[in-house]
Amino acid sequence: MNWVPEVASNLASKVDAVLWFITVVSLVFFIIISFVLVYFAIRYRRRQENEETPYITGSHVLETIWTIIPSFLLIVIFAYGFVVYKDMRTPPQDSLEITVTGKQWLWLFAYNTGKTTLNELYVPEGRPIKLVMKSDDVLHSFYVPAFRVKQDLVGGMYTDLWFTPTKAGTYELFCAEYCGTGHSAMLGKVIVMSPQEYEKWEKGEEEKAVSSLPPAELGKKLYTERGCNACHSIDGSTLVGPTWKGLYGHDVDLQDGTKVTVNENYIRESILEPQAQLVKGYTPTMPSFKGVLSDDEISGIIAYIKTLK
Repeated sequence: MNWVPEVASNLASKVDAVLWFITVVSLVFFIIISFVLVYFAIRYRRRQENEETPYITGSHVLETIWTIIPSFLLIVIFAYGFVVYKDMRTPPQDSLEITVTGKQWLWLFAYNTGKTTLNELYVPEGRPIKLVMKSDDVLHSFYVPAFRVKQDLVGGMYTDLWFTPTKAGTYELFCAEYCGTGHSAMLGKVIVMSPQEYEKWEKGEEEKAVSSLPPAELGKKLYTERGCNACHSIDGSTLVGPTWKGLYGHDVDLQDGTKVTVNENYIRESILEPQAQLVKGYTPTMPSFKGVLSDDEISGIIAYIKTLK
């Protein structure tokens, strides 16, 4: 049974060590205090009806001991925690910098090469990573349990965190701050690759083989991977955005009072320029996916919507 998530960054073991130290100290004191409490309750219980409680003046020695020892332990805990905290807040100079944007309800990652990814952060194993983060709307919180890192994203300012991935694999990314109706669907993944694989990915030599899937299946896959499910249902229920069920081929009322028939061109425009033709009754919360989704991916989403009759 795993009591904590796996250790997959240089900071994880340090954070665990602090928590285990505090836990062990607390457990030791809990056992001592509980034992003394039970012993005193038995040893000094009233044995007779007319027995009087003895007058106790106290002990300066005992009072000094149980004041100094806990105070010393608190200082040790603070100093230990501060050393680890300072390390967590001081990224190395040679860190690979990636920009993170949180918005309702997805993660957008921008790399120095000009690449962008959605809900999937790609990083090389063994290299320090510095994330410069911002929010486009409400408060979000970037949290990767396997790395033991968590940082709030605040509108109007930049925050940052860093870590060094130590194990290749795919790790869950969560928003740990309630950010609206789609909060629970604001999920992502951190994909840690070997330096060689990351270099190939960075150069575009190992792009995902999206064309190997039939368009409708690709669209179904992207529906969850790209966070569409946070705003658009496929069963007719009302979410933040219009449902995809029965959408294609039907007329919808727009905010300006006109109507439009939902076809391939309308869906494509809604993905790339979501504020161009707003559906009546919905707020302009959808971000643009221009530069994020490829033409093949957009075609896949359109094909999937067509199947939802």
